[in-house]
Parts: sequence; structure tokens; C-alpha cells
Amino acid sequence: MNPEKAHHAVTGGLKAFSKIWGSKALLKAIYAVEDPRLEREVFGLKFKNPVGLAAGFDKNAEYIEDMAKFGFGFIEIGTVTPKPQPGNDRPRMFRLTTDEALINRMGFNNQGADVAAGRLKYLKNREGVIIGGNIGKNKITPNEEAINDYIYCFHALYDYVDYFVVNVSSPNTPGLRDLQEKEPLKHILNTLQGLNHKKDKAKPILLKIAPDLTENQLDDIVEIVLETKIAGVIATNTTISRDGLKSDPILIAEMGGVSGKPLTKRATEVIRYLSIKSNKAFPIVGVGGIHSAEDAVEKLNAGASLVQLYTGFIYEGPGLIGDICKKLIKE
Repeated sequence: MNPEKAHHAVTGGLKAFSKIWGSKALLKAIYAVEDPRLEREVFGLKFKNPVGLAAGFDKNAEYIEDMAKFGFGFIEIGTVTPKPQPGNDRPRMFRLTTDEALINRMGFNNQGADVAAGRLKYLKNREGVIIGGNIGKNKITPNEEAINDYIYCFHALYDYVDYFVVNVSSPNTPGLRDLQEKEPLKHILNTLQGLNHKKDKAKPILLKIAPDLTENQLDDIVEIVLETKIAGVIATNTTISRDGLKSDPILIAEMGGVSGKPLTKRATEVIRYLSIKSNKAFPIVGVGGIHSAEDAVEKLNAGASLVQLYTGFIYEGPGLIGDICKKLIKE
């Protein structure tokens, strides 16, 4: 099945299954691992465990209650944009099964920040799960006006999420990665921090970065995070690199970002570099190529405080969450 259709079939099936009496309790009993030793306090928030669902899976805040039953400690919705947008033309997601990877060029397809906020407002049961809001800009918004899109999403989601993630690192919105450059990035983060501190209670703001940054660019990221005093970094988004891929060359040639096992090593390298360079001055959320409990532990040992799953969750199934939690209890 086409991977995008498969995603909707599975999430739709899960939603239907969850309406059956006792189904959510059953999922929780099978998959969730609860233990006080898993609790983490990071950027002022208390996580019941350090394993999260990365942005992109639940773009419109539709499946939080359902996914929480699998045992995630936190769920990141989005990326959301101010206005609804369809994203790029289909097909826009491809399986590289030989590499245990995906290529996607979704293009921030979502129903808009107001729809996501409406769903979060009436969310019945968070299951103690921390919720993050990953925010971006609309495709039609020129970069010089991008700040307005981030401001809109910040205000729309503020009352309903526990932390924010500024996404300037997706390769699938033309020109978006240009916003990772020093001056435009500082402008976005300083503006959001200014708005944040006018609120009764400021919320953590994190920056999601690409794995394709050079060491000089990573040095700039460290400097910017410390200067703007944001809460931390999510490392990393998908990569535009095709190095070492062994799948069908026709698939490899598809435009978009690669996620999954090919990203495991590079994401860990970025985490370790940021941790050492900053002298552990800020928390890092590790994401990219986590397909086993050992992969998660490697990210945490490299300097991550929390980890997130997406492609590994697709390939390995929901048992991966519990596997990671059980290994962490034994560590």
C-alpha cells in the first residue's frame, strides 16, 4: 500500500478501534510501561518517561488520546501553519525498505493552527502526556514575512500546548532552511521569546535543526540558543543526504527528506557535538534513526535528555516504546 494511504488506514483503524469499550485499557496494558524511575524533568516540565512521538505523525492533533495508550511520555503535534494547506503533490512519501527508511516531501500539509487548537481545547484525556506544538510557515509566505506566521501559531496554540518547537529545518518547504541562518533565526527566536515572557507563564521554546548543518553552523546554533535563552534543541529533522543508501535508485532519486536508519549515526553525532560544544548548557531532544532500545540509549548517552520516534515506530511497531522504557529501567 502507498505509505501515505497506509498511514491514514492505520490511524483511522486505531481511532475506530479506540471507540470499542475496553480497547484503550487493552492497548495500555499491552504496550505502556509505567515506572517512577522513567520520570524526567526537562526544561521545567515533568515527563512520565523520556520517549516521545515526533512531529509529523499527528499533524492536526487528531490522535493524541489514541497514541498516548501506547505509552508515549510526550506527543508533538504539527507541523502546523497559520492557514490550512494541502502540502505537495502526491505521491510524496516513499518507503526505502532495504534501508529501513522513508523519503517524504509532505510540505507541511495540515488543517491550520486554529483547527489544531480547537481539537486540543476539547481534548478529554491527555493520559499525563506532555504535548508539544511544532510550528512553521505557510508555503506562500515569503521568508521576510515568516515571523508573522510563527507569531500567529504561537498565539493560537499557547493555551493548549506545554512547549513549542520552531521548525525551520524541513527540506520540503522552499527556502525554509534559509531561516536557519544566524540573523533570521535570531530574529524569529527573540521575537517569540519576547512574546513568551509577556505571558503570565512562559512556555519552553525549542528549535528543531537539520542534520545537514556544518560544524560552523552548529557552533552558530549553540551561540543562538544561549543568546536567545530558548529552552533547547531538537536534533534532528530529516536529511537531504543520500549517502550509503542501498534501495532502488529510482526511489532514492525522489526529492524529499530521508528519515529512519540512515539517519541514526548522523543524528547522534549532532547531539554529541551540541552537548560537548555547549558544555551541556541546554537540553537536547534526540530524534533520527531510533529503531531499537539500544539506539535510544545511544542518543541519551550522547547528550540527549529525551528521545522521539517516528520512522522507527513505523518499522518496528508500538512495542518499541516499551522496549526502550524497559531498557532504561535496567540501565
